[in-house]
Amino acid sequence: MSTPKLLTIPADKMHKTLKRILLQHQFPKKRAEECAMTFTQNSVDGIYTHGINRFPRFIQYVRNGYVIPDAKPTIVHRFGGIEQWNGNLGAGPSNAIFATERAMKLAQKHGIGCVALANTNHWMRGGAYGWQAAKAGFAFIGWTNTTANMPAWGATNPKLGNNPLVFAAPYGDEAIVLDMAMSQYSFGAMELAVMKNEKLSVVGGYDKDGNLTDEPDKILESWRSLPVGFWKGAGLSFLLDVLAATLANGLATHEITQKPAEMASSQIFIALDLSKLSNFSSISSTIDAIIEDYKTSVPIKEQGHVSYPSERVLATRLKNSQQGIPVLENVWKEVTGFL
Repeated sequence: MSTPKLLTIPADKMHKTLKRILLQHQFPKKRAEECAMTFTQNSVDGIYTHGINRFPRFIQYVRNGYVIPDAKPTIVHRFGGIEQWNGNLGAGPSNAIFATERAMKLAQKHGIGCVALANTNHWMRGGAYGWQAAKAGFAFIGWTNTTANMPAWGATNPKLGNNPLVFAAPYGDEAIVLDMAMSQYSFGAMELAVMKNEKLSVVGGYDKDGNLTDEPDKILESWRSLPVGFWKGAGLSFLLDVLAATLANGLATHEITQKPAEMASSQIFIALDLSKLSNFSSISSTIDAIIEDYKTSVPIKEQGHVSYPSERVLATRLKNSQQGIPVLENVWKEVTGFL
């Protein structure tokens, strides 16, 4: 099969194009700016599956009424450093930006802040909010539940969400960010591999006959993605759903699955103000020492390179900022078709 054609789109052009489309779909200016920037920055960082590639589906959700352009979060309950909010089916990226900012404000007052957000929409790339908090000097933990797209360990039918989890810490002028789904590959990554006619680098799930496979189309057909760490990842997914639904007083995975699309998710945003810690002045040197030791790892391959979480993102960000963002031609055609 032929390799799909790639275009190179400057970040500024992508941002302006997406913002224009959002404004045409009745997004208020601030929310159009936030969402356009989120989709663009995710693409600049190389997370195309939750950047430009996801944008057409986002617009379709808006047209279907699953995402309400002018909806904003409203407070439901607060006690100390914990708050519960209703996302009112607003745009996931804007709701998540707000919740992260609110968690940081709570952390400045209490040392730690937790915002539990119910009835919200797909936040796209959870790591974006880890970067947001960490670059402001906060440690961050966040997660979301999803529609059922992964079987429990030992089962064949999907009952678990792949419930992405984010950890982030400040590091110099940047951050160390881990953003991971509970499935070996996110569904966005598998969809991208199908679009590019590529196999996965390791097995990512089962085909419909129960055989482990590295062919993403077969996994998407069977809905039997492989949990990270096998039974451990399945157990972690289960608990993330329990905590998201109970803390936010929102929907759980089995309830989201009954919706016409992945919508009305429950999300958790936790920020920690590191400046409140007794060892704040030595945190930077502690992280330096951890990375220095980590970098003494012996690569399997002679010219191999061992990277810590988000290290490769920085290199991709620099390259795409300077040279433009690689975009599949058919994806860009679909995006610009909304104009």
